[in-house]
Amino acid sequence: MTIIITGTSSGIGFVLAEYFGKKGHKVYGLSRKHTESQYFISIPTDVTDNTAVQNAIAEVLKTESRIDVLINNAGMGMVGAVEDSTKEDILKLFNLNLVGAVQMMSAVLPKMRENKFGKIINISSIGSEMGLPFRGFYSASKSALDKVTEAIRYEVYPWNIDVCSLHLGDIKTNIAENRVRTQVSEPYKNIFDKVYNLMNSHVGDGTDPLEVAAYVETLLNKNKWKAHYYFGKFGQKIGVPLKWILPQGTYENLMKKYNKLD
Repeated sequence: MTIIITGTSSGIGFVLAEYFGKKGHKVYGLSRKHTESQYFISIPTDVTDNTAVQNAIAEVLKTESRIDVLINNAGMGMVGAVEDSTKEDILKLFNLNLVGAVQMMSAVLPKMRENKFGKIINISSIGSEMGLPFRGFYSASKSALDKVTEAIRYEVYPWNIDVCSLHLGDIKTNIAENRVRTQVSEPYKNIFDKVYNLMNSHVGDGTDPLEVAAYVETLLNKNKWKAHYYFGKFGQKIGVPLKWILPQGTYENLMKKYNKLD
């Protein structure tokens, strides 16, 4: 298959690109900086720049007659209190996590329609299903991507194109180094420090990215997709159905306990 993956300079994206390249697929990795690998072709691309996105896809189509898979992995985290978040921080986050993913889908869909086949995986988060303390805008950006995923599924299914959100729990990557961290005002400092240290420890104890790659491979082997898939440790995945069935107050108390806010 011809596979395009965004955010391949490090972390999950790099692991995905090498994993599928080693399996014999033709993999193109799009990220802001060139990445050396014998297993995939790196095309430096800022996915928030639509001209750069269109140029990257045109580059792929110079040698490929089809695009079978797009994995929208490029994204960033953001931590801090809602009150302290600036317009600039919020727009930067949504521009990458939402707009960048939409621009990538728009760029590959014409070729997928032409071939009457395509699969698109939008990498989301288990945290998109709930407003996480001090990660409210990250949750919101991924939740917005989920809703776009649900909508586009209806729009592209006549051409045998399938789209899903893959909600990940904590994965052992360097995401902590790349998060936007807002200024934290005095009222929040003590509680924020506690939550921030906890979230970093969760990432440190997270799932190996190779396990994510193996799971994505099982998805690509499925004929039909659901809109949402969840991958991560049980303690994180269970938060999703609990939110659906528990009274709001009970669920919030559980979340406070899990995040050591109680």
